[in-house]
Amino acid sequence: MSKITVSDGTEIYYKDWGTGQPIVFHHGWPLSGDDWDGQMMFFLEKGYRVIAHDRRGHGRSSQTDKGHEMDTYAADVAELVKALDLTNAIHVGHSTGGGEVIRYVAKYGQGRVAKAVLVSAVTPIMAQSESNPDGIPMSVFDEIREGTAIKRPQYFQDFTIPFYGYNREGANVSQGIRDNWWRQGMMGAIKAHVDCVKAFSETDFTEDLKSVDIPVLVLHGEDDQIVPFELTAVKAAKLLKNGKLISYPGFPHGMPTTEAATINADLLAFFQS
Repeated sequence: MSKITVSDGTEIYYKDWGTGQPIVFHHGWPLSGDDWDGQMMFFLEKGYRVIAHDRRGHGRSSQTDKGHEMDTYAADVAELVKALDLTNAIHVGHSTGGGEVIRYVAKYGQGRVAKAVLVSAVTPIMAQSESNPDGIPMSVFDEIREGTAIKRPQYFQDFTIPFYGYNREGANVSQGIRDNWWRQGMMGAIKAHVDCVKAFSETDFTEDLKSVDIPVLVLHGEDDQIVPFELTAVKAAKLLKNGKLISYPGFPHGMPTTEAATINADLLAFFQS
């Protein structure tokens, strides 16, 4: 398997296919690079070089007990990008991966990144606080932590229902999609998954968003039950210097999978613009 060893000894697994302008895909919690299958195949066939890594503690990367916060996630990406000598790259992040993208671009992307995309992303900040009074109460994230720590196999099965909007009237439920989400989740380390809840819910990306001046596309489903559209995408787009927001009525959090044709077309248009 293709892996690099980063500075603290953690092994980061990645897939790297094709030639041409590189696209780096950053997955969401608690998944792996496999969650981008529909995009990896599509853009490979369009002549791009496509790369997807498994975040530390997730998928096939080391099940380390440390470093499960955004600064380390971004530093891991920087080491991968340097090892692969990527320039003029496009970075695309879904959910937690969107936070990882904007933190990486803000801290390390100068001279290496051409464009970025935040898909159903957790930016600028999810958790409720005095400075973010309309955020999601901490009790919700405590429930995610508890479900993951105590009953992860069943909790992850159940999580796929709101993730893909399968609890909505008329939803076309795919058991294969649900099983693949569960497979990816259960490959990762429970410690990493529990710790990552804090990373995706409490990290404030406001200054990262403000500091980035490359073109950034924000894509979000208006019926996202995991990362609410008004709380995240609407605010993030306003903070960006060179941002564009596209929203999709009725689309769920997992729209890169369930609505791949639409998402891929909009990504391609942005990449070619």
